[in-house]
Amino acid sequence: MIGAVRLYAANLVEGKVESVLTDGEGLEVLVAEQCLELLSSARLGRIAVTVGAVPSIFPVDYRLVDGQIVFRAGGGTNLYRAAASKVVAFEADEVDRSWQQGWSVVAVGVAREVRDHETMSSTLDRAPDLWDPKTGSHVIAILPALLSGRRFVNAA
Repeated sequence: MIGAVRLYAANLVEGKVESVLTDGEGLEVLVAEQCLELLSSARLGRIAVTVGAVPSIFPVDYRLVDGQIVFRAGGGTNLYRAAASKVVAFEADEVDRSWQQGWSVVAVGVAREVRDHETMSSTLDRAPDLWDPKTGSHVIAILPALLSGRRFVNAA
């Protein structure tokens, strides 16, 4: 549930008023553009899938390429079988060492294997250091249909 609108005092001093939505727990609610910007700054995320009707979460090394979350999965792995052409949830976050500030972004979308050779080459050229499991590696891309994000700053 979205709560009150909060104003950043720093922006008021500069003569600007920037409104920020907060949720019921006081966390800043991020808009889609902010979510994508944060996703582009991280490398480690988690993908949530179902394996035989049991929820499973796998860590993945990923990159954001043209608004899509891209990662590799080894052929024959539970991750590959569970993610290919299925609706999945993806989450990435970052918190500073002192736990004073951080963010979390969740994306939901269909995970699809990138099969077109040109698209795969272009994608891998733009994410050259993407972890490669080497065992019949497949490139998977998630185009987020839903994005949700929160940022927190501990007012100590």
